[in-house]
Amino acid sequence: MAVKNVALITAPGLAKRLGDDLKEELPAMLSYYISEEYEWHVELHEDPLTGGTNNSTEVLESALKRKDNAGWDYAVALTDLPLFEEEKPIVAEVFKDRDVALISFPGFGAVPMHKRVREAILQLMNEIHFGSSDADREEAQQRIRSKDNRYDDLKNKKSTRLVGKRMMEIVSPMKRETPGESDPDIVVRFTLKSRITGLMRVVSGMVYANRPWEMFAAFGKILVIAFTTGAYAFVFGTLWQLNTTYSIGRAVLMMIFSILALTIWIIMGHGLWEKKSEQSTNFIRNLYNATTFFTLLISVVMYYVILFTMFVIWTLFLQPPAQLEIYTSEPVGLATYLYTSWIGASISTIIGALGSFFENKEVVLNSTYGYRQQQRHEKIEELREKEEEEDKE
Repeated sequence: MAVKNVALITAPGLAKRLGDDLKEELPAMLSYYISEEYEWHVELHEDPLTGGTNNSTEVLESALKRKDNAGWDYAVALTDLPLFEEEKPIVAEVFKDRDVALISFPGFGAVPMHKRVREAILQLMNEIHFGSSDADREEAQQRIRSKDNRYDDLKNKKSTRLVGKRMMEIVSPMKRETPGESDPDIVVRFTLKSRITGLMRVVSGMVYANRPWEMFAAFGKILVIAFTTGAYAFVFGTLWQLNTTYSIGRAVLMMIFSILALTIWIIMGHGLWEKKSEQSTNFIRNLYNATTFFTLLISVVMYYVILFTMFVIWTLFLQPPAQLEIYTSEPVGLATYLYTSWIGASISTIIGALGSFFENKEVVLNSTYGYRQQQRHEKIEELREKEEEEDKE
């Protein structure tokens, strides 16, 4: 049986982790979805250029060069960078007659990323193997109809669709394009139809790629300062008296203000806001800044929920109701503890956390697109210099 080698060329970070998860399960699925006539081998290769440019042509050409040099049969590049065609989000492309494809997974949105990327790889390989004309797609569709439902979690049962229909595809549908003369190098391209919902989907995918839950580990110092400040304040009567005078509307406004204030402080205090540069357009820069803001906002909300929970536990165990009734002049129940802890979390965030800095700044920087791209550019330059030195020798 002939062997077909498929290389997944990934950007560092999340793309590589996705590739690691997929390389074991793809061979059997390629046999099922494409052809049983071959033995499919899938291997993984990391390439900083795949995650170092917003130009899809550069990524495809780099993947083609690596494919030809290594002697692979097919190559699929996975990037965590957003790609656009005249500010229209690109999700995937196939290089004409080159057996090379590209996936920009922010275009899939936030979740479930693994399943969408897997289905997209299978569909692009299907496009490469069978072809992208209407007749080719009908042939591919007949093969799909002839197969059993061995892989129930593969939702894509249509040969012209990149991924199966889920809620995200209903809210922000994809469009299959065959550029033809307008872009002769691309045989098929999948984009997001609506610019507005498409951008929302891309930003959610970029936030997912930033993995805000991993960045939360850097909040240790800020959490300790805020909790210490609040725990001390709970010993006295002021916070408990606010419980009787603060309306719910005022408490909500204070919570929103404290969360936004800490988010903006982290961005400004750590230089995370992208400034104008020759390397990126205003459109890309604004996209990166929006992603940074929402990534940190999610992390700060997680911090706030944990701080609130800590205050609830602290007050329930260490503040007896009889003492609190002296401050509030009314009966104290669970609602009193919850409401006062809520107010305390907001005040502690404003007083205790603002002005604090992360001990591990690298964790925060690695969760921003601009910094990761800068690191990859530096690595690309190092590799190019190394290649030039080897050529001279």
